[in-house]
Amino acid sequence: MNRRNEMSIRFDSYSTNEGFARVAVAAFLADLDPTLDELADVKTAVSEAVTNSIIHGYENRIGKIYLSCAKESQRIRIEIVDYGKGIEDVAKAKEPFYTTRPELERSGMGFAFMEAFMDNVEVDSAPGQGTTVRMVKQLGIERI
Repeated sequence: MNRRNEMSIRFDSYSTNEGFARVAVAAFLADLDPTLDELADVKTAVSEAVTNSIIHGYENRIGKIYLSCAKESQRIRIEIVDYGKGIEDVAKAKEPFYTTRPELERSGMGFAFMEAFMDNVEVDSAPGQGTTVRMVKQLGIERI
């Protein structure tokens, strides 16, 4: 399959919708016949990005999260956008174990997991304007 296929969904930032986002992306990838490991990697990365939007982006209010995916050949591109509070220092936020919400006993490993499981992760954010996370994964490549 060399043609491009895209999908996008919008949902409220309720924690229960994190699971919905994982399943939606998994269903969208199904025809690419990913391995179980590849599918788990993508689902985990999506889960981390959506959870960040819910916990950190919108904190104690409900806002919209936008999830879009595009696939072409064996490459998947995923974008998750929120219009929450944004990230003051993206480089600091990407440091392992860093969290702005220690009272929630979060591990601070969200971006580290995204980067470990995907081939490329880009984060654009501005305080008061929200955050966009773009991730890419090439399926079907043996990793060592």
